[in-house]
Amino acid sequence: MKFFIDTANLAQIKEAQDLGVLDGVTTNPSLMAKEGIKGQQNILKHYLDICNIVTGDVSAEVVATNYDGMISEGEILATLHPQIVVKIPMIKDGIKAIKYFTEKGIKTNCTLVFSSGQALLAAKAGATYMSPFIGRLDDVCTDGLKLIEDIRIIYDNYGYETEILAASVRHPMHIIECAKIGADVATCPLSVILALLKHPLTDSGLAQFLADAKK
Repeated sequence: MKFFIDTANLAQIKEAQDLGVLDGVTTNPSLMAKEGIKGQQNILKHYLDICNIVTGDVSAEVVATNYDGMISEGEILATLHPQIVVKIPMIKDGIKAIKYFTEKGIKTNCTLVFSSGQALLAAKAGATYMSPFIGRLDDVCTDGLKLIEDIRIIYDNYGYETEILAASVRHPMHIIECAKIGADVATCPLSVILALLKHPLTDSGLAQFLADAKK
């Protein structure tokens, strides 16, 4: 399974890259704003800065919600760097835009997916990635992991090449469960990736080894 980091913080992206397990980055306007990145030129430069840190795909989200606007923004983003993936919302015009970009050979990430039907449309339009938000589904008492499982079955039934990118990942067990049921990618904060390192028996075992080494 691929690991993407969900942030616009360059220091955290570099730390994840240096760890040696990072496969890509996802960002959105909210994450950009959190880092104080404002204005189109600054945002575009920030995407380039991210691409210069990592070697994998970098999802860059459009702000427009109409077809023409998404095409215009997406084409600008796609010309920034070969690693850029145009992130498009799961709406009617978004599906049309994904089909357009697919035919142009431009990678896309269909975001804000909350149902199997939406995932099916994204795959039929040719999305490179499709992002179901499992944590947000859990927040409204719906099983986000079950959605991943259902989408995996549908995609395997018909040989769709769209990758399932589990988003809104809140904790390490989300990652483990997504890996077990066949998600292609998990995107999450650095803290969640680092949490996979932790186990009390590892800590106690290491402490014992070090104590024995001093004897």
